[in-house]
Amino acid sequence: MNYPNGKPFNPNQTRGGIMNRERRSKIEYGGRGMSLENDIERSNQFYIKNKQAVIHKKPTPVQVVHVDYPKRSQAVIKEAYFRTPSTTDYNGIYKGFYIDFEAKETKNKTSFPLQNIHEHQVKHMKQVLSLGGIVFLLIRFKMQDEVFLLPFKHFLPFWERCQQGGKKSISVEEIQENSYYIPYQYQPRLNYLNAVDKLILDESEDRV
Repeated sequence: MNYPNGKPFNPNQTRGGIMNRERRSKIEYGGRGMSLENDIERSNQFYIKNKQAVIHKKPTPVQVVHVDYPKRSQAVIKEAYFRTPSTTDYNGIYKGFYIDFEAKETKNKTSFPLQNIHEHQVKHMKQVLSLGGIVFLLIRFKMQDEVFLLPFKHFLPFWERCQQGGKKSISVEEIQENSYYIPYQYQPRLNYLNAVDKLILDESEDRV
């Protein structure tokens, strides 16, 4: 699939969650190796079932331009385009807050490449943040099987550094220092709302 232009889709005390990672549980849980998207989806279903939050993956509007029908009962899409550039992956409501975030995985062991994020996504997240929304990135390092919640306001300086000709990635150490570590558990599998609670607390203190 392509975009319409033809391009391929490609601290303070309360910040203990940022500065000090929680120790990972020694309990072995099933389902390791699943994609970050699957982990988030299972957690979102748990949140909805338990009336904690309503968060969904955003559908991406697609314009189909060519379809083959090898059989009457089947249709194969041969060519399609995104009608508009995508914004972020997920949004919803939690404790009265509008939640908006992007989820990314990388096989890189030492850094998160910024080429995984697009300018229109950054623009969207800036707009949401300016209106009081809770905005962040969930980043998973596949080789280490570790997930971090990086608040957008902490992500932005790294993005601007890149735009000004600096490093085109965020090192693991920089992410660890500026993020909330999210350990895996049984239910929900990826309880990222615990990290969101810490982010909400820190953001409320910053606004005082």
